[in-house]
Amino acid sequence: MDEESTIGIIGSGSWATAIAKMVLNNSDRLNWYFREQEHIDRFRKMDHNPNYLTSVDFDTDQIFFSTDINEIVENSDVLIFAVPSAFLKESLESLRTPLKDKFIVSAIKGLVPDENLIIGSFFNKHYEVPIDSIAVISGPCHAEEVALERLSYLTIACQDIKKARVFASRLACSYIKTTVIDDIYGTEYSAVLKNVMAIAAGICHGLGYGDNFQAVLISNGIQEIKRFVDTVHPITRDIKSSAYLGDLLVTAYSQFSRNRTFGNMLGKGYSVKSAQLEMLMIAEGYYAVKSIVEINKKYKVNMPITEAVHNIIYEKISPAIEIKLLTDQLR
Repeated sequence: MDEESTIGIIGSGSWATAIAKMVLNNSDRLNWYFREQEHIDRFRKMDHNPNYLTSVDFDTDQIFFSTDINEIVENSDVLIFAVPSAFLKESLESLRTPLKDKFIVSAIKGLVPDENLIIGSFFNKHYEVPIDSIAVISGPCHAEEVALERLSYLTIACQDIKKARVFASRLACSYIKTTVIDDIYGTEYSAVLKNVMAIAAGICHGLGYGDNFQAVLISNGIQEIKRFVDTVHPITRDIKSSAYLGDLLVTAYSQFSRNRTFGNMLGKGYSVKSAQLEMLMIAEGYYAVKSIVEINKKYKVNMPITEAVHNIIYEKISPAIEIKLLTDQLR
């Protein structure tokens, strides 16, 4: 990983598009994998992603597009994965090119569902990527605000801080400030759990709970995240920093948060299926909460908010009843 490394992006959604915009602020070349050739053709014709962040224009002469993931991997030193966690394995089905010599960056805020693995652990276990060649991008940073060039902050986590700094420099620009830390496990799990907390915040908003309660909910939420990450990966970390608390706050409160939107629809009486159909985008917390509950069977951390969201989504318990029970557990 160095300042001349060629970057490839796997994924074509809003976050992938925002990252592409950041990369091309500092580079004149990008490799980009799309599943559908039609998507690429429309992108080239319109000079923007036809489905996401359509206000962001690109110089497509700077982009090498391909529907062949092997072609992207072979021609890239750094690979940024920005696909929904539930579809990561599907995206890799046709991969035949080794990843172990690549620098892998997870821009995925979720777990591999059937294995309950964070993304870094997945690439380490199945693709022999060394842990110090894996990085995690965390927020607080919504793709929509990157598109608008509103000042945003990113944290790059990697156990090799030198590599983290080099990669961070590839994203930094006038409206993106970057910080580096070495806590890949804590940032990944925190990014997963903040989506669950955002669903809870959305549910409560949909049920008519006010700002006073939301403040209590989120302050309990960051404590719940801290209990879990400190149990799963016990190191010294400042849970109040932007990679943890900041990311939680923006996801729980922002109009751009799809997890909050999903929860809000559940609180207003939508079924899980109807909410998913109407959103047209993936709410990572839907998959994450099931995986976290499974993982927590081993650790037995007190996680009342996570359990409440799980009960509403997967046990089909009434949101009004479940949240009423939750209110008695918060302090």
